[in-house]
Amino acid sequence: MSLAEETEMVAAEINEFLSGTETGVLALADDDNPYSIPISYGYDAGSETFYMRLVSTPDSDKRGFLSSEPRARLVIYDENDTQTRYRSVVATGILEQIDPNEMSVEEIEQYGEARRPLFEIWGQGKEELDIKLYRLNPDELTGRRTEVDR
Repeated sequence: MSLAEETEMVAAEINEFLSGTETGVLALADDDNPYSIPISYGYDAGSETFYMRLVSTPDSDKRGFLSSEPRARLVIYDENDTQTRYRSVVATGILEQIDPNEMSVEEIEQYGEARRPLFEIWGQGKEELDIKLYRLNPDELTGRRTEVDR
């Protein structure tokens, strides 16, 4: 395999890519302890903001990491069927919890874009689940496209 071309994506390409995908990997850090999870998201191209609905349990690592409004990195990627083109976007910033009572209509609509599985399996009862809404307005948003000559 030889690389034919690796290109930085411009803002319009990044927004088009993010508007057409719905899952990524969210990475959080607390001192030297990393934590990453697959997530679904809604994306508003106008404000370049990601919206997430995250579920945790009382004793989960996720709840511990989320409680501190941590720095976060969200990685979204794909490849085409013939594996000749790869695209990825990395968003870095502070993950903020949102109070549902302070949300605008536009923000509420973005959460509708955050996909959820048709079913969920949890070892605990629903009363122990903590469902919170988050926003990531990145201070850095970069994209890369790689074309592979096979």
